[in-house]
Amino acid sequence: MQNRPSAAELLESLAELLEQTLLPALPAGLQHKARVGANLARIVRREIEAGPAAAERERELLDAVAEDDERLWEALVAVVRADLAIAKPGYDTWAGE
Repeated sequence: MQNRPSAAELLESLAELLEQTLLPALPAGLQHKARVGANLARIVRREIEAGPAAAERERELLDAVAEDDERLWEALVAVVRADLAIAKPGYDTWAGE
């Protein structure tokens, strides 16, 4: 059975095709759409790589702290940071208030 390329690798290839090959050849009115398509492919790739285990960890974390407001807040911050790591890498490390 052939396992390569993986779905994540295919999505990264699609993103690179959109950005590096098609984007420069497209008229200005369509370039933004190519960038959006590449970004969407990368978001889905990161979701695939994180896997269902990430969602299970989030549920377990929130269940474990449901009665303690401070621990619940910390758990929610951890969940949002994990989601941001997928949707917008770099934003998950923000330390501001």
